Parts: sequence; C-alpha cells; structure tokens
Amino acid sequence: MKRHFLALGAATGDPWHPTMKSSYELAMERLSKSDSGSATTLTPEQRARLAEVDRVFQGRLAEREIFLKQRLEQALTGQDADEVEKIRKQIASEKARLKEDRESEKDKIRSGKA
Repeated sequence: MKRHFLALGAATGDPWHPTMKSSYELAMERLSKSDSGSATTLTPEQRARLAEVDRVFQGRLAEREIFLKQRLEQALTGQDADEVEKIRKQIASEKARLKEDRESEKDKIRSGKA
C-alpha cells in the first residue's frame, strides 16, 4: 500500500516522497540561497570605511532630528496641528532617506565600487 504525503520541497523532488521538510527548513534553505553573495569577507580597510559611514550618517541623522524636534516643539507650543503633522512626516521621511543613503554607501563599499 502506497502512502500519500504532500511533501513540499522534499529533497528528492518527488511530491509523494514520505520525507517532509518543516517550514523552518524550507525557509532556511531559501535564506541560504539568497544570502550566498553576502558571505564575502571584508578587508580591514572596508570595515573601517563601513564604520566611518555609520558614524557620519549617525551624526547627520542626529543633526536633523535636533533641528526638526526644535521646530516640532515650536509648533506644539503654538498649537499648530497642521505644522505638527507636517514636521512629524518630515522627520520620518528624512530618517528613511538618510538610512537609505547610508545603506547605499555601504553597499558601494562592500562591492568595491567606492
């Protein structure tokens, strides 16, 4: 009597193979396939440059947050709800932009293009 198992992603590729993989195992396989390019080793120079990029962008982010939070306090004091909302959106937008810029710069360093 043949057993019928739904074995998604079974090692043999046979959908009726009795060995099933857990969701965790399948996710780990996908992760290892997609993460194979990031396993490259970095030179000490690249590591130093990555750390410097983090420091620079952390400073930029802190500078913008201080400035915008001062404006936010002024808007809150003046009870200008529209300005408060506008500044809060600007804070979120600038954080996201700076983080994206930082990652872009770090990707250039990792790939050796910078």
